[in-house]
Amino acid sequence: MVKIGAMHSEISNIVILTGAGVSAESGIDTFRAAGGLWEQHRVEDVATPEAFARDPELVLRFYDMRREAIQTKQPNAAHQALARLEREWSAQPGRNVLIVTQNVDDLHERAGAKNVLHMHGTHFNAWCTACDARLGWTGPLIHRPPCPACEAPALRPDIVWFGEMPYRMDEIYTALGRADLFVSIGTSGAVYPAAGLVRQAREMGARTLELNLERSQGSRWFHETRLGPATRVVSEWVDELVGG
Repeated sequence: MVKIGAMHSEISNIVILTGAGVSAESGIDTFRAAGGLWEQHRVEDVATPEAFARDPELVLRFYDMRREAIQTKQPNAAHQALARLEREWSAQPGRNVLIVTQNVDDLHERAGAKNVLHMHGTHFNAWCTACDARLGWTGPLIHRPPCPACEAPALRPDIVWFGEMPYRMDEIYTALGRADLFVSIGTSGAVYPAAGLVRQAREMGARTLELNLERSQGSRWFHETRLGPATRVVSEWVDELVGG
């Protein structure tokens, strides 16, 4: 089998899906991390619209804690490698890299990536449910600060909770239709619609590559799978494409 990294002459447009595994080595808990924050709270209690309606203080406190913690973390070698890939690959005429992330941290951007879509929102935005404004936000929300746009005390985390529709799906599907290569990094393959993107990409004719600590639930849809820590396997793959 020809490794995808060796096929760079046949690749122009790359779409990369990243999940929690790409940020785990920066010290950000994956969704199922033993002993992590998610283990201390049921999803139903902190990550659904019903939870927010039932106990907004619990939900806001949880996300305030996450937002504060993420600001102490730093991008790792995987984030830096993807930013390098975007910078060097996209500098060549007719080539493009899009990073679609399920993560709500900002480590891709802090590593230097520019072309990033946050399909599940971001900790660093607040959404006003009164006027629909979305605003950059780094502080707490627990005290119900007024919306800077309309002054209503109606801000919530701009995070896609379970039961809500992910953001920018039309853009993502359009990018998949143009992709020569779809790469999934650090995802479990358990959360839809993100888990279905590999099948969509493959049906549209793209080659598919999985870089993960272990095989995902959708591993059978990938032409090639490479296993190991993201800092190693992502860096090695990027070196293959743009040179070590």
